[in-house]
Amino acid sequence: MTDTPTALQGMKFAILATDGVERRELTEPRDAIVDAGGAIELLSLKDGEIEARDHDLELAGTFRVDRRVEGASADEFDALVIPGGTVNADKLRSDESAVAFVRRFVESGRPVAVICHGPWVLIDAGVVEGRTVTSYPSLRIDLRNAGAKTVDEEVVVDGNLITSRTPDDLPAFCDALLNAVAKAPAPQR
Repeated sequence: MTDTPTALQGMKFAILATDGVERRELTEPRDAIVDAGGAIELLSLKDGEIEARDHDLELAGTFRVDRRVEGASADEFDALVIPGGTVNADKLRSDESAVAFVRRFVESGRPVAVICHGPWVLIDAGVVEGRTVTSYPSLRIDLRNAGAKTVDEEVVVDGNLITSRTPDDLPAFCDALLNAVAKAPAPQR
């Protein structure tokens, strides 16, 4: 983990999510980033608020969206977080703006942290071929069909891509994200 509460001071993170996002997979990375001094912007497919879920089924509150992904540029951020939730990931991968944003972010070389069902978006962005990743078990065949090597580990770091399986892996996922961003060279903005 980063050494000080301000280790990520001045760093800006995008969290990309929409209705159906798994609550803990949004809140725990967000809180870890803020606790380390980073700033968060919640991007979504729509304005207003998005509805979160616990275990995909139970309503778990709402989150205020900062802005729509279609108006955002990957160059504005130091890292990207894509939480899971089956509905969230399915809606994101069906949206051209979200998929293009994710593709540009992965291609930028800056850290991209994706958990649970979130890797579905990576498949549609065309960025998993030749990469080693993990995910929720039911996605692994989709990832292999897209050319990824899949493993069953709590967190996998392959270049700038950080993946985890489930909410149980959130401590390792958050640590890997914070460490990757703290070590990454500052982008030129």
